[in-house]
Amino acid sequence: MRPATPRLRSPLNRPVVGLTSYLEQVRTGIWDVSAGYLPADYFAGVIAAGGIAVLLPPQPVDDEIVSAVLDSLDALVITGGYDLDPAAYGQQPHPTTDEPRTNRDAWEFALLRGALDRRLPVLGICRGAQVLNVAFGGTLHQHLPDVLGHNGHRAGNGVFARLPVRTVPGTRLAGLIGESADASCYHHQAIDTVGDALTVSAWDGDGVVEALELPGDHFVLAVQWHPEKTLDDLRLFHAVVDAARSYAGSR
Repeated sequence: MRPATPRLRSPLNRPVVGLTSYLEQVRTGIWDVSAGYLPADYFAGVIAAGGIAVLLPPQPVDDEIVSAVLDSLDALVITGGYDLDPAAYGQQPHPTTDEPRTNRDAWEFALLRGALDRRLPVLGICRGAQVLNVAFGGTLHQHLPDVLGHNGHRAGNGVFARLPVRTVPGTRLAGLIGESADASCYHHQAIDTVGDALTVSAWDGDGVVEALELPGDHFVLAVQWHPEKTLDDLRLFHAVVDAARSYAGSR
């Protein structure tokens, strides 16, 4: 029998939040290497909200590995990144769609399935919202400018667009952030068909789905925007860390 995975705990009993990360070629100093990384503002949000941040780089999908990783966590954040492989939702790639990162896709889908099975709190950010939607059988618009006729959701050159979004009354998201938010966006893809069992919890003025959640008391929430870019507002990070603390206390 495999011994139980040790639980990571701080003296202050802060909940442990795992964040998925990139696996890309990275240059730093004299080095040009394949590396797992994540922009610091993601884990800065978790830490500022009272959690312990742990990065989860893509690795081979194995039930034992996934289970061991999730056993060590109190919540999962699926972060932003490159486009999902359109084969995951039954489409051929659009010319603008990124080259698939199938190792990351498989890793995040496996982590999400395991998190849902054990009712681990989940927060999706940008790509993370798309992973959640596709995992529940939904589809994506592969290039929003083809649908909307403008590039307003991704200004380009690393510049985040600021877009007003309106929440859906009665949803978890509305309870957390109120009727509206000024969202930092950088995406050329978006949710098309909403996955089974998921509820839309925010829209923008173009009619683009900007947030999804799983109804009920299990914390599963995903936003198409980037809350880590506005760390003066930690409400979403506080929400996932608070859910993680409750999950840890229920073990």
